[in-house]
Parts: sequence; C-alpha cells; structure tokens
Amino acid sequence: MSHPESLLLGAVAYDPKVVTIWEGFRGWFDIMGFQLDFVLYSNYERQVQDLLEGRIDVAWNSPLAWVRARRMGQELGRPVEAVAMRDTDMDLSSVVVVRADSPVTSIQDLAGGRVATGAVDSPQATLLPLTHLADSGLVADTDFVLHRFEVGMGLHGDHIGGEREAARALMAGEVDAACMIDSNHLLFSAEGTLTAGATRVIAQTDLYDHCNMTVAAHVEPSVVERFTSLLLAMDYCDSEVRPLLDLEGLKRWRPGRLTGYQALEAAVDRFGFYDHRGEVTAVGYHP
Repeated sequence: MSHPESLLLGAVAYDPKVVTIWEGFRGWFDIMGFQLDFVLYSNYERQVQDLLEGRIDVAWNSPLAWVRARRMGQELGRPVEAVAMRDTDMDLSSVVVVRADSPVTSIQDLAGGRVATGAVDSPQATLLPLTHLADSGLVADTDFVLHRFEVGMGLHGDHIGGEREAARALMAGEVDAACMIDSNHLLFSAEGTLTAGATRVIAQTDLYDHCNMTVAAHVEPSVVERFTSLLLAMDYCDSEVRPLLDLEGLKRWRPGRLTGYQALEAAVDRFGFYDHRGEVTAVGYHP
C-alpha cells in the first residue's frame, strides 16, 4: 500500500467540512513534498477494519475507534500506533447536568429518575458518563431510566446531535439530567440550546483523551516518522496553515499518548461494546 513519502489516510465524514479539511491538508503535505491522499468513511467500524486489513495506512480515529483498532491489532499480530493528537484532544471531561431549579444536588439524588445521553457509541456523552454514574452506585436501567438519543450512530459521538437532543430534553423537563462533554455544555449554553445560567453540573468524570492519528503496522517506520514530524511542525502562526487547524479544531498537533484511554477501555468492557478482539458486541448498535 505505502511507499516512501506517501500515505493513504481514512477519515469519517461526520460533517461536510471534513472534505474541506482533508483537501487542505493534502495540499499542504504536497507542498512539503509528502503525498497524502484520503478516503472518507460513513462510520468508524469500517474505517478500523480497512486499517487493519491494509486498505488504508493511517486513520483519523475517534477514541472508541482507537480502542477497537488496538484490540484488533493485538489479536491479529498487527499492532497499531497512535502517533499524534490535537492539543484539544487531551485532558477532557464529561459532565452530568441538571436544571438550576432541580432538587437534584448529587448523583444519588438521580435514583429513580431519568437521565439522557447521546448515542450508544458516544464515548463522551454515553459510555464515560454512564460508567462514572455506575462507579458512584447508579446503574442505567436499574437505578434510573435511561433515555438515549441515537443520532449519528456509527460516528462515535463526533456528530453531537445526540448530546444536543439530550440537552433539549433536559430543558423541556422530559429528563432529570443530561450527559455531555464539558465543552458542549458551554457550547449549548452559548447557542441557546441550554438557557444561559439555567443548568448546574452535579458530576464530572475524570480527565480523558479523545481522537488520535492511528498508523497501521505495515507502514514503513521512516514514512511514519516523516508524516508525524510534518504534523507536529504545523504552525498556527502560518497563515496558510491556520485556517486548516481552525477547521479541525486545534492550535497544535501533539505526540500521541495512551495514558488517557484507560477509562474508555474500562467502559467498553463494562457495557460490552467490543470484546477483547475488537469485535462489535454492543446490543442495538447498527453503524
């Protein structure tokens, strides 16, 4: 598949801007003397399969897709590598939000209540906050009624429609709490989905990491090194680069790290989303 100074990248088309982003990145890499082309996918499960089967060289993976790629690679003897991530992918957290006028002041107060989440495959709006609630003694559909908003299934929460619908349900009084990533709590308040000042955070997860560039085992190490060094060298002060970084939501690429995925690995096991081989085992999941 790969040859010196050339890679085929996979990315999931969760929004029309994805085409603009990777067309721009391809042009910039070409100027740098590196041939980068891309293939767009409708869901992360197919993208991970193609990465492990050698049809693409590198995948711009969600954190859940990373978990699957790591497990599949280990099972097949084709270990993958997380070589880079955005500065905005590091040290994130999710929150459980209630209305400001709610009598709920703690997680335990949600016992017997109704909690809204994003889609089943959203790390930030479903898997991680539900794990946090379970670790605090409240299990979904046992200790509270779970209302899941299945918007953009297969996109691993990149399409935030499920989170937004959960926020709307909270404002409408249809649920007692809603789960979302902390940055979307701010976004929804700014855009008016949540009335400013009308919500309170009653719980927050530990910090975790989000997306990464996952490179397949078949790629030559020298090509991986060149690709990674070019990403890390992208400078937000460069007027040619800044619009691309703005579209992709970062100011600087950082070296990939694995320390921020333990909580998601545990959540995947708790809810049976993937098995140890990376096979999809989640009930009702149709990417």
